[in-house]
Amino acid sequence: MSVKISVKGQATAPGSLAEVLKGVKLKLVTISGKGGVGKSLVTTSLALGFAMRGYKVGILDGDVYGPTVPKMLGVSNSMLYVDEKSGKIIPVTGPLGIKVVSIEFALPSDDTAVIWRAPLVNQALRDFIAQVDWGSLDVLVVDLPPGTGDAPLTIAQSLQGGLDGSVVVTIPTDISRRIVLKAIDFSRKLNIKVAGVVENMCCFKCPDNGKLYYIFGKDAGRKIAESSGVPFLGGIPIDPDLSQYLDSGRLHEFLASENETAKAILEVVDKLIEMYKDKLQQPIEAEKKPRRISLLKLPGEEEGGNS
Repeated sequence: MSVKISVKGQATAPGSLAEVLKGVKLKLVTISGKGGVGKSLVTTSLALGFAMRGYKVGILDGDVYGPTVPKMLGVSNSMLYVDEKSGKIIPVTGPLGIKVVSIEFALPSDDTAVIWRAPLVNQALRDFIAQVDWGSLDVLVVDLPPGTGDAPLTIAQSLQGGLDGSVVVTIPTDISRRIVLKAIDFSRKLNIKVAGVVENMCCFKCPDNGKLYYIFGKDAGRKIAESSGVPFLGGIPIDPDLSQYLDSGRLHEFLASENETAKAILEVVDKLIEMYKDKLQQPIEAEKKPRRISLLKLPGEEEGGNS
């Protein structure tokens, strides 16, 4: 399989994941029990929302078989490369300075299918986590593959103990309700705090009159959250304007508009900021410098003082 990765050196063996991600304050994953519910849209929107609020953000697009994050950010034609000095993969820089890593950057064309068995997918996901130079970030949002199988389990277990929360994405149908409960159970069994539920396609916003129509039912996401004892973060309407911005890779421009759907998305972000405010305010642990000891101290000088 040919790839479009520019390699400027050999990758070094990764250290512990805790060491690799020590510069990231808040690590969130988005999860859904099934595909087609808009999980990648929620992932990208949350990341952009955090960036709009002044935070340094990264996105790991872990959906190997259906990567869409680069398209939404307008960076599909970008490439990853390995830095010759550090041996680390350098993320692509997207709108608002967001660092992005996706399998799409390694594919020769947009319509290339990833036909990999589970072991190869798992190794690729581990490499994306452990061999990327994320640097210092306030927030890293990981877009897990749909379902609760091998690929999402690989990411979740690789980051076990380091994840701060999962954002569960659903749509207002009974089928999705049944599946999203499995996603919540998946998080709990892996000891990942459920940050809350986001209901995508909660309603339809008519472009002619601006009215909301609950074509799939009302308050389904809220009811799922309440029955599971987790927070309800909010709903995202079906909005033709949003679709146009997504198709043209300008989601960041949409979120900066006065559109009511954009405001609804940013309300979800603000709830997460409030929920994790203590985490986000913590300083990133600085590298400890060796204590300087003067071998020729003058009388009265303290060790470690200016020399």
